[in-house]
Amino acid sequence: MERRITIVNQLAQLDELAAAIEAISEEWDIPMSLGMNLNLVLEELVTNIIFYGYVDTNEHKIIIDLSRDNSIFRMQIEDDAKEFNPLLMAEPNIENSIEDRKIGGLGIFFVRKIMDTMTYERVDNKNILTMTKTIE
Repeated sequence: MERRITIVNQLAQLDELAAAIEAISEEWDIPMSLGMNLNLVLEELVTNIIFYGYVDTNEHKIIIDLSRDNSIFRMQIEDDAKEFNPLLMAEPNIENSIEDRKIGGLGIFFVRKIMDTMTYERVDNKNILTMTKTIE
């Protein structure tokens, strides 16, 4: 099973993305709790791309490829934003109090905790982030 979702770099597109993930989760028999987590992951990553990835106000495409092969769910996000490898981000110190914590980084931390694998490539001036999650 495969599906491609193409959106543009506008926050209003997050609702469309969430609706697509909900429909795909139901169609592909993905448990509701996992579907919600997958939506959380995509919302976090796409929001970061929209807010921090572009230095202009032009419309840019963000391509999300989804697939399910038996018990493995795969997501790949491709964008032409500035280079950003989330795997290089240091893990936040969640032991510190909120006042002592550096702003940012918690979203990527949660993405890492939810997904089983994450790989990053920069190809033809595009960020390609691929993630997998085992469906139990």
